[in-house]
Amino acid sequence: MMIKGYQTEILKIYDKIREDEAKALKLRKAEISEKFPEIIELDNQIQKLSLKMAVSILKSTDGEKVIDEFKENITDLRVKKCEMLVERGYDPEYLNLRYHCTKCKDTGFIGPVKCSCYKQKLVKLYYKNSELENTVASNNFDNFDLNLFSNHKLGDEKFTPRKNMENILQFVLREYLPDFSKISTNMLFYGNPGSGKTYLSYCIAKAILDLGYLVVYKTSDELIKNLREIRFNNDSSLESLILECDLLIIDDLGAEHLNEFSITELFNVINKRILTNKKMLISTNLTLPGITKQYSERIASRLIGEFKLCKFYSEDIRIKKNLEKNK
Repeated sequence: MMIKGYQTEILKIYDKIREDEAKALKLRKAEISEKFPEIIELDNQIQKLSLKMAVSILKSTDGEKVIDEFKENITDLRVKKCEMLVERGYDPEYLNLRYHCTKCKDTGFIGPVKCSCYKQKLVKLYYKNSELENTVASNNFDNFDLNLFSNHKLGDEKFTPRKNMENILQFVLREYLPDFSKISTNMLFYGNPGSGKTYLSYCIAKAILDLGYLVVYKTSDELIKNLREIRFNNDSSLESLILECDLLIIDDLGAEHLNEFSITELFNVINKRILTNKKMLISTNLTLPGITKQYSERIASRLIGEFKLCKFYSEDIRIKKNLEKNK
């Protein structure tokens, strides 16, 4: 499904939620009507009085007095209805509509503004369609295994792979995630393949989603394809998703096909998001000199000069994880 079709898809979800609840309420009313018809009679009286109040307000010159009288009667009946339900072992709200989201009453909008639950549904839809939902279900901090990283030093590195990962995790868990709404820190994960960059990116994506923010995850190759769609098909929905999401994760930078178009568009995305304080997490198998060599000076200077640099090094943890799985 195309991203620009998400709004239609989300509105269908809200329609279904309201439709299901209307059916459920009908069944609850039928149950109470059969067991305790006196409660339903009370409920009907409340509805009739509410209707009469609306009509009287339109006709009456002394609107406030009329409203107060009706409100008092309706409140008394509602209290009585709730008491009768509770006495018979029911929830006091049993005969009312039950909203998944009380803020927007399951419409997705508060006035003209999209509700926070709309954003959550957008995230869910996006991850469902990008097939990342299953990935973050297993690749998350609950399952993060530091034992995959060796306690033996590699080459000239200052720390062991495990200690290095502990240092990166300390920043992510103690500063980055708790202060996500306040900070404008961008991160660059760089290092050899299989050293945990994508693994940690997935974990961060899941944690940020759980905080209620919109995360968009793209491989660099997918991002370039999307940027072509934006430029040549004028896909404004896709453009706003990439430029305005709370966190854009670009995985495997350097694996995309490089040409004048991709370099220009990649720079535009990185630059626009920096200027608007929208956070990015970019991972690459390239070294820092490799980034300088492969990309334009403008891209390299932003990545190396304006991102928090996190170097990853390890034996291939993908192989380790696979071996553990197959034991």
